[in-house]
Amino acid sequence: MQLNVARTLVRSSANGPGERFVVWVQGCPLACRGCWNPDTWSFAQRTVVDIDTLTREILGTPNIDGVTFTGGEPFAQVAPLAELARRVRAHAMSVVAFTGYTLDELLSFDARALLSQVDLLIAGRYDQTQRAMLPGWRSSRNQTLHFLTNRFSELDVEETAVAEVHVEADGKVVVTGFPEEGAASIAGGLRDDGRRTAGTLG
Repeated sequence: MQLNVARTLVRSSANGPGERFVVWVQGCPLACRGCWNPDTWSFAQRTVVDIDTLTREILGTPNIDGVTFTGGEPFAQVAPLAELARRVRAHAMSVVAFTGYTLDELLSFDARALLSQVDLLIAGRYDQTQRAMLPGWRSSRNQTLHFLTNRFSELDVEETAVAEVHVEADGKVVVTGFPEEGAASIAGGLRDDGRRTAGTLG
């Protein structure tokens, strides 16, 4: 089983509770205006990763609390992500998913295979007219939190969303999480490859 991936980040504390391995999937049908990751909209093949390989990478990362799925739209690749989530949960890791869909929409097209493996769901399209840095890693006021298991509670999501800057081995600078507008533009100025911010706003 394979997954079309935009990029991954081995360790982040800005994309969910605790230290997390982050997977940005490739492909999103929603194309929210103002999305920080328009490079993830296309469903063209980008980096196709075998689920076995990705599972080994995640489980081989020390001292992380779980995995976060974002994108792109994770629920456009339900089957492979459900299997990946099942495997990491078997090792007591948590699963967080960002989606542009509402929970009702996900239930309407039967995304239960993945929903059943998600502990915390941050749902709803990014609406730049309602932009706000809210607790629970929400970037617009219309977005909602869904605690799908007992793994997390309101106490785990009280902190306001933050941003991180990562310098990769090849010298590229990537901003992830929820940076303020100015911080994102500064980071963008440091990059010379034209790559967009690796955020979770879409």
